[in-house]
Amino acid sequence: MGRKPTITRARLLDVAEEIVRTGGGAALTIGALAQAAGVSKGGVQYSFASKDDLVRALVERWTSQFDAVMGAGEEDDPVAFVRRYIAATRASQQAMNAKMAGLLVSYLEDPVNRRETRNWYRGIFRRLGGSSAAAQTARVAFLAVEGLFLMRLNGIDERGDWTAFLDDVEAILARLTL
Repeated sequence: MGRKPTITRARLLDVAEEIVRTGGGAALTIGALAQAAGVSKGGVQYSFASKDDLVRALVERWTSQFDAVMGAGEEDDPVAFVRRYIAATRASQQAMNAKMAGLLVSYLEDPVNRRETRNWYRGIFRRLGGSSAAAQTARVAFLAVEGLFLMRLNGIDERGDWTAFLDDVEAILARLTL
């Protein structure tokens, strides 16, 4: 009779997030995760064969959580989509900090991961397509939010201006789409 697993894949991801939150992306190793979770390295590697697999799973988890926060909406309304995107960004940024964002940088070093990310953005721009003033405004608002994310990724939001900048984007979006 085999031993019952004492930790699940989801719990390992919880512990991995905590490692990244407290020590940054460089602190996340298979060994550090095993130690923090109280399991052997082999126990971690049973769920994640490599650090790349672990990072990929974290990014997939964050993406799924973001998509769930975004929820469904009208596919043909770019302004409504961007409003949901801003709200989801605002909500998800409470959990995401610069140390976790640094982990995303290492994720994007892999060409396969970059391709998946490019495809994700292409899907977004398909949703924001069109030549109407509303579609153009929605694209610019989306790009502004992504620029804010990039700035936060680089640690520029030390004073916590992030939410005020999101407020600015929302205000301009509302003003231009009356």
